[in-house]
Amino acid sequence: MATIRPFQGIRYNPDRISDLSTVISQPYDRVRHGLQDKYYDLSPYNIVRIIKGKEQPGDGEENNVYTRARDTYQDWLREGVLMREDAPALYVLHQTFILPDGSTRTRKGLIAAFELSRFDEGVVLPHERTLSGPKVDRLNLMRATEANYGHIFMLYPGDRINDLLGAAIEGNPGFELHELFERDVTQRFWSVTDPQVIAAVVEEMAPRRNLIIADGHHRYETALNYRDEMRQKYPDAPANVGFNYRMVTLVSMVDSGLVILPTHRLIHSYRRMDGAAAQERAKEYFDVAPVADRAALEGMLAQADPEHPRFGFYDGAYAVLTLRDPAVLERLLPERSSDWRLLDVSVLHELFIERVLDIDKAAVERKENIEYLRDPQMGYDAVDQGEAEFLLVLNPTRMEQVRACTAAGEKMPQKSTDFYPKVISGLVMRSIDVEERL
Repeated sequence: MATIRPFQGIRYNPDRISDLSTVISQPYDRVRHGLQDKYYDLSPYNIVRIIKGKEQPGDGEENNVYTRARDTYQDWLREGVLMREDAPALYVLHQTFILPDGSTRTRKGLIAAFELSRFDEGVVLPHERTLSGPKVDRLNLMRATEANYGHIFMLYPGDRINDLLGAAIEGNPGFELHELFERDVTQRFWSVTDPQVIAAVVEEMAPRRNLIIADGHHRYETALNYRDEMRQKYPDAPANVGFNYRMVTLVSMVDSGLVILPTHRLIHSYRRMDGAAAQERAKEYFDVAPVADRAALEGMLAQADPEHPRFGFYDGAYAVLTLRDPAVLERLLPERSSDWRLLDVSVLHELFIERVLDIDKAAVERKENIEYLRDPQMGYDAVDQGEAEFLLVLNPTRMEQVRACTAAGEKMPQKSTDFYPKVISGLVMRSIDVEERL
């Protein structure tokens, strides 16, 4: 069963922070491309100073980003910059945004403490592969600070919970914020402390299984590792101890605001062949169609047949590559499910990146020749400026593909999904101290 609990959140004190938009941020793994400096400049209390602090010369075992995060967190609590809620609460997050077609969507999320369970228990399931590096980093931060700052973004079946929470927040304006990087997204946030509403939501969630981690796989696996460490250290701790739970944001799988963006691949520092040679080699697996411009490329991608995945190719000129025979991956990877083999990212990585470009899985994992981009314009610019060789433009993974692969026990390739917008950090935090009870 999916066990959730209200918790006494730790939040920024609005009496000390006049503009809460200055202290929230993207999740730690999105804080790159100079964004860290921008968050630092926004406020001396921005959450990035804890979740992704700056390394300093002379860092060592006694003084490093993790010890500074611990000291910062404790100082802010002591100074009253952060305050602990008086009563346990569930939290509601509505994120409103405009799609490229001009339509407006609102994604509705529930923030709660979720009882951790292993994937083989069938309550919560992963959908993407993870790497070891980020898990070590997050585990070090948890050990040092004993708190959750970021969220696991998790999908659940059904939608009645939104009705329960909607009635509870009706007429309450809550907080309205705008985060720096996704500035066009309106973030609205409420605290729900009514015991009857909380009990109804907890009961409604309880029988659900096969929840899917949409974003935060590394954070979830890190929480499991931390829980197991603490259980060994404190074997007599009760079941409701803080470290047995992880702060999550839960969104219904049928939420009308659930949007997945594509993650494009930029190939750089690559000297094995030029674009013409790569396209010629690709003809073993793909129909290669040169197109006039970016609009034509995007138009062909929009018309893709799910049985014949395709992607765009840019090296200064435009082309669209369409998988000729889906059976080729069945012959090469018979152990994988048919749903996994028809993922655009599977076709791209297994056939084009690995077999055409000859970049193996280990090199991809090390990001030796590959960068992942949400905004393709950055990739087009990099190719035009000679900073990269090729841009590979993808269609988004569809939600039904996520469900099918997860149900089949398949983990999708890394960076298969980019759920938009991100669940921001800094709205609420949660203690996982050994003395914490839920």
